[in-house]
Amino acid sequence: MRLATFNLLHGRSLSDGTVHADRIAAAVADLDADVLGLQEVDRAQPRSGLLDLTALAADALGATTHRFAAAVAGTPGEVWEPWHSGVDVAHPQYGIALVSRYPVVRWQITPLPAAPVRSPVYVPDGGLLLLRDEPRVLLAAVLETPSGPLTVATTHLSFVPGWNVRQLRHAVRALRALPAPRVLLGDLNMPAGPVRAFTGWKPLARAATFPSPSPKTQLDHVVADPRGAAALGRVVQVRTPHPLVSDHRPLVVGFDRR
Repeated sequence: MRLATFNLLHGRSLSDGTVHADRIAAAVADLDADVLGLQEVDRAQPRSGLLDLTALAADALGATTHRFAAAVAGTPGEVWEPWHSGVDVAHPQYGIALVSRYPVVRWQITPLPAAPVRSPVYVPDGGLLLLRDEPRVLLAAVLETPSGPLTVATTHLSFVPGWNVRQLRHAVRALRALPAPRVLLGDLNMPAGPVRAFTGWKPLARAATFPSPSPKTQLDHVVADPRGAAALGRVVQVRTPHPLVSDHRPLVVGFDRR
């Protein structure tokens, strides 16, 4: 079994700043993941050619099940509002997604509120800017695998220090209501040490993932609740390939569940 997390940067290439469906499909197919958590996912966005990036990723993996969870309606960095149930499905949206080769018996979406204040963020070519934080969301699925039930979730936490810790704790509490073993995939915007310290969950891979050309730090994680984690089996593979899209490297973790 292979689990993976990948912050897509809406499929944009750092080399030329463009979005191409074939590049995204090739990057995802190379992961060969049975379950993939995606962050910074566009749906119906002009900047990404109106592509449904979740469906594109599912096709690339030959996955039978996928779900997109919007965090905002509109375009980040431009005009947007927190996503709500009244948003037209054809309106540009941005959020996270889960793609699975296994059947899903239950989905759960948990809102993670945005930080209430603007925070300084360094933006390439823009310097230090005070940015409004976006709301976040946790998307969880209870999967039916050959070895029994498995809960896998994905999220993309705030860039605001401290507030991302609050969101992470909220996410962990929500996941503990679902069956073990429980695994969280995502861009948590903090290193592995704080993730373990603030949750008690076990990092299943230690590898730098950001920035993609020459990674210096790990922002992207695969972590497991120690309660029931033995059922996941042994970690036998860790990969951080360098695709042609995104400023993050994906993180792939392979298990031997025998």
